Amino acid sequence: MVERLRSLIRDVPDFPRPGIVFKDISRLLGDGPAFHEAVTALTEPYVDQNVDVVAGIESRGFILGGAVADRLGAGFALVRKEGRLPSTRISQAYTLEYGEAVIEMHSDAIEPGQRVLIVDDLLATGGTAGAAAALVDRLGGDTVGFAFLIELSALGGSAALGGRPYTALLRTTTDGGIA
Repeated sequence: MVERLRSLIRDVPDFPRPGIVFKDISRLLGDGPAFHEAVTALTEPYVDQNVDVVAGIESRGFILGGAVADRLGAGFALVRKEGRLPSTRISQAYTLEYGEAVIEMHSDAIEPGQRVLIVDDLLATGGTAGAAAALVDRLGGDTVGFAFLIELSALGGSAALGGRPYTALLRTTTDGGIA
């Protein structure tokens, strides 16, 4: 499975900024069997974790997270960039690999005590995922883990996850390739 998924991810140099190599997963998403395999692999570690809500991080985390939520029979909560949610929301600032940003959730997206799985396509420095967990914590939820399609291992993002369990289907090697 790893080889198949890896073959469907392309590197796009200097996107969105010079010096960044963007991991484009659009070909993987467009391949039905590969997408199914990826969602299954992201879901499996959390099947017995009584997940109530999957929080998907904008935007590719919406696609993956929505599918994972469906497989788990869980609800879905949006984690969006600042200013894109229409109702009362809470915000969290964070640092990412090429700057600073703010993410938000609706203030009623998570109920106290709900068990939450956070899903995104990529773990880089961990800033976005860590900020999403901080939002879940502020709403009284319990982050049971994280699921990522790709981990950029050299950036050490797992340190920002607060020791919580996480799954990454693919990891980058020291030369930037995917293992």
